[in-house]
Amino acid sequence: MRFPRPRARPRSLAGQLFAMQVVLVAAVVAGCAFFAYVSGSGQAEETASRQARAAALAVADSPSVREAIRAPDPSAVLQPYAEQVRKDTGIAFVTIMDPHRVRWTHPDADRIGETFLGHTAQALRGETFSETYTGTLGPSIRVVTPIRDGGRIVGLVSAGITVERVSTQVRAQLRALGLAAGAALALGGIGTYVVNARLRRHTHGMNAAELSRLHDYHEATLHAVREGLLMLDGQRRIALINDAGRELLGLAPGTVGRRVTELELPAPLTGALLASEERVDEVHLTADRVIVVNTRPVVGGERRGTVVTLRDHTELQALSGELDSERGFTQALRSQAHEAANRLHTVVSLIELDRAEEAVGFATAELELAQALTDRVVGAVAEPVLAALLLGKAAQANERGVELVLADDSLIDDGSLPATLPQRDLVTILGNLIDNAVDAASEAVTGTPGAAAADGPLPAQRTHSPTRPARARVTVTALAGDGELLLRVADNGAGVEPADAAEVFRRGWSTHGAGRGLGLALVRQAAHRNGGAVALAHGPDGGAEFTVRLPLTGAAGKGRTP
Repeated sequence: MRFPRPRARPRSLAGQLFAMQVVLVAAVVAGCAFFAYVSGSGQAEETASRQARAAALAVADSPSVREAIRAPDPSAVLQPYAEQVRKDTGIAFVTIMDPHRVRWTHPDADRIGETFLGHTAQALRGETFSETYTGTLGPSIRVVTPIRDGGRIVGLVSAGITVERVSTQVRAQLRALGLAAGAALALGGIGTYVVNARLRRHTHGMNAAELSRLHDYHEATLHAVREGLLMLDGQRRIALINDAGRELLGLAPGTVGRRVTELELPAPLTGALLASEERVDEVHLTADRVIVVNTRPVVGGERRGTVVTLRDHTELQALSGELDSERGFTQALRSQAHEAANRLHTVVSLIELDRAEEAVGFATAELELAQALTDRVVGAVAEPVLAALLLGKAAQANERGVELVLADDSLIDDGSLPATLPQRDLVTILGNLIDNAVDAASEAVTGTPGAAAADGPLPAQRTHSPTRPARARVTVTALAGDGELLLRVADNGAGVEPADAAEVFRRGWSTHGAGRGLGLALVRQAAHRNGGAVALAHGPDGGAEFTVRLPLTGAAGKGRTP
């Protein structure tokens, strides 16, 4: 009975790579040797041709040669001269001849007077040329050039080196090249063995199929995770990052291997990633997103690193802001309903006291005041979302004893804002700026601790106003014109110290305790997301003045110029 033979396990990846690398190293060394041989042969021939050309031109330009040619027996003078040149230059021959190719010199004196073997037509036309030709000394690389005397060709010079001598030089180079190739092959084999031994240890002897499956599972896991995943090595370089992590941090592909300090992230976020201690549910802002960061150090192994998870909090933060606005509107409506009930009771009581004229006057004055604000906002701001926001914020401010004023030069015509400008961002920008201004103005009038701007400096830092204003006021300017939207909010509070102007936009800078200080950071983020900018200056009423400018891409501003 025969049992089936166990299926052989494929060779490990390290073993396969070792065999392939040995073959590759051998092929590379052989190819380099062949190339060096071909290149060396060509260089040897080129060197021989240049050497022969230099010797031939030197002889042809020698005055003593021209003088000897005019003598009755040129060979008597030219033969010793040519032999001396040949020995000095190390070439095979220097042959001087008359225009009819009859030799005056030759390394073999018995050949003097015979006809030169080779081509001379080009030289007789005044040209210097080179060729490989078989003469009395065998195949040679030779150069032929004319000898001129007064513009007339009186002779020719041929200098050359035998092909055998060139081949001897190439063979000597080939032996040295063979030794170098052998040494390179040996060193390459040893290095390949060492590298593959290390690879075998790191891959735990797994073969290519096993590693491929492991990689597929790894990639599938990374892409399946919806949260951002970031792994840093001991040098705080990115060892791994998934697609969600790149998107949340706004990084381009190819960031693996870069240090965290090279990513140009906001300083607080960079500090959280570089921290050695654990971070739990920290909220950070990038240029376009609000993210929740968790970090955990990795201890053990060869190096210490950090695992970072990132959660997108942008939509939730925006929804929270909208919910806060809706709550504010609800509270304002509740307060208005309460006030309306009180006023209605007052009117009814006046009527019951037979003071009808006073009742009509009281009711008419209240209606005119409310209608005037509504007409002013609706007439100047044709954007429904902004108009509703201003009316709601005006009601909220009035409940806190703050007068919300719409500047006279405010104007946003219907259709002046493009559809590409998100209404949610407009609510974020204008709503947060008004809330901060109302807080600052209210605190300046009442002097109540803790009523300062949610994202502003401490009360002790607001020292611009020496006396408290009699009436808290916030002035809002909303103007679309010349291709940009201008939103400006100014208050008559205590203002902002110049040294703190840059800090007010930093996340977490607040006087209302932990978990606050996000409003102005969100304002700057929303402005940046839409290609705009936000600036802080000293307002005309002594308080702070925030100005946001947003480009109206694709829309022609119809309002007046700011």
